[in-house]
This record gives sequence, C-alpha cells and structure tokens, in this order.
Amino acid sequence: MNALDKVPPEFLHALGTLRKAQCRAELHLAEIPAPARLAPFAVALGAEVLAPGPGTAITPLHGPAAMALAAASGTADDDETELATGRFILLHDPEGSAVWDGEFRIVTYIRAQLEPEMGNDEMLGTVAWTWLVEALENHKAPYRAAGGTATRVLSESFGTLAERPGSIDIELRASWTPATSDVTAHLEAWSDMVCTFAGLPPLPDGVTPLPNRRRS
Repeated sequence: MNALDKVPPEFLHALGTLRKAQCRAELHLAEIPAPARLAPFAVALGAEVLAPGPGTAITPLHGPAAMALAAASGTADDDETELATGRFILLHDPEGSAVWDGEFRIVTYIRAQLEPEMGNDEMLGTVAWTWLVEALENHKAPYRAAGGTATRVLSESFGTLAERPGSIDIELRASWTPATSDVTAHLEAWSDMVCTFAGLPPLPDGVTPLPNRRRS
C-alpha cells in the first residue's frame, strides 16, 4: 500500500493549502522534522529572517532589524545576521481532540532579540500577543481556542565573556485551532508576525509578497 493511502484526505488537503501560501520574501522557510508524539499526523516548518544586505532600502520599526542596520559596516557578513526565528507546526488527529476543539491544531514558536528599552517594557507580552491576533485578523484566518505564552529571556555573560553585552529576547509560544482545513491564511499571517518580531515594517497596501524560494 502506498504510504499516502494511509494519510487522511483532510490532512492532504491542508498540506496543499500550505503550499499555496505566499510568504514575505524576507522570510526563509524550510520543512523540518515534525514532532511525532503530539498528533498522528503533523508537518513542521522552520523560518528565519535575515538582516537585509548592504544597500537595501528598509526602515525597521524596532528590535533586531534596527540594531543590525545601525551596526552594519557594509560587509558581506551582514547578510548572515539572524533577526528572528520560528517554527510553524500543523497537527491533525482524525478523531478530533476536546482540548483542540477540532481535528487540526497549529502550534507556533517565535524568538527575536529586542532593543534593551523595549525589552524592559512591562507591556511587551501583551504587545506580542496583539501582534498574533492582529495578523490572523488581517489575513482573515478564522480560528478558535487560541492560547499562548510570551517570555522575556535575559542573557548575561561572565568570566572570559564578561565584555559581551547582555541581551533580551522575546519568545512567543502560541497555538490555535483553524476553523477549516484550509490553512493558507494562517501560514501567511504567521509569516508576517515573524517579520514583525524581526522589526521589519509591514508591506504597503496593494503590495503582494512574492512566493518564497526553497533554500538549497
């Protein structure tokens, strides 16, 4: 029996809708190993946003993009600066889940370094959650049973690394149940949110992002 014969048609449909997503060009997406114990069927995508290269016209709003551009010296190394990273996992249980309130569940993780003054903002967690809600609403991605946790991570160095400046990262772990098996808008919303965490400005109205190319 072909392995695909064992995959529920609803999950195959969901995978097809993921491939239709048009994510921002700044976001590098690639499939990664999916967790095996969370659901009978799962697919996972990893993402990273890299600093724009020298000469790129961009006005960062905040966070790592602003810091990377401020420190840029015009060398090729600037291209390798990671601004934000994340994971997007789509889970499917044909028997449904009372906890999920459905047969599908999207689980996400985003992490980005912040400017010190923003990292100390007591409203940071609320802002991060607002970015998620607004992204889903802006992309008209229907959902229910959403929940999440925002965490600030303070890193300090000691001993031989004492001269390394401290840093503050924001981590958002969130999950929600899509209303249907069409999750195109959900991936697009999440990709926008990763770019927001990276400090990139939103795309102007009427500008359509180009489909991402797979990284080799």
